[in-house]
Amino acid sequence: MPPHTPRWTVALLTAAALSLSACEGVSIAVGPSASSSSSGSSTGPSSGEALGDAKTQLDKLVVAKAGSMKGYSREKFPHWRGTGSNCDVRDSVLKRDGTKVKLSGCNVVAGTWKSIYDGKTLNSPTLVDIDHMVPLANAWRSGAASWTTDQRENFANDLDDPQLVAVSASSNRSKGDQDPSTWKPTDSSAWCEYARDWIAVKTHWKLTVTTAEKSALADMLEKCS
Repeated sequence: MPPHTPRWTVALLTAAALSLSACEGVSIAVGPSASSSSSGSSTGPSSGEALGDAKTQLDKLVVAKAGSMKGYSREKFPHWRGTGSNCDVRDSVLKRDGTKVKLSGCNVVAGTWKSIYDGKTLNSPTLVDIDHMVPLANAWRSGAASWTTDQRENFANDLDDPQLVAVSASSNRSKGDQDPSTWKPTDSSAWCEYARDWIAVKTHWKLTVTTAEKSALADMLEKCS
């Protein structure tokens, strides 16, 4: 079953439209509402189904002690890879997650972003960090140490799963490489989505969780309605 799309992620059709519109000076209005059809219907799972899927995935995750950080470096997770026309993955996420995004060529130069972690509204791309939902160091401790460099590069640039999200720089730095047992978004209304996305990424990439991490994720899922 494919991982769900986080509520701050624009539909892939919107991203595709953006790539066709990357001409200089173009201003594009995108955002979560762009993924809604004119009839208001959705082909995605209901909230109850999504919660059930997340709980099932969490139950299936392998529990293990955190591995060693020996040999770790961010350079072993090459990012950000190019996405064509002088764009890179960071540009792609900024375009996908922002509203009223303005481009200069392929580069994002203006727009507005809502940071899901702390609820802050960011009115400049310079204020935005692209966060790895499951931090690179956490991935290293939970299985990525044994991956090839190509696998780690794919993980660090994953646009298909809810692994990359535009957030405030302050919240990204506060999070660091912590898992949900030691760090949660300050905006508790985001806990449901945060847990579901964390679980989806770990499930897709077959990463392990610690006992404390699994317990924290289960608690956060209780925020889902």
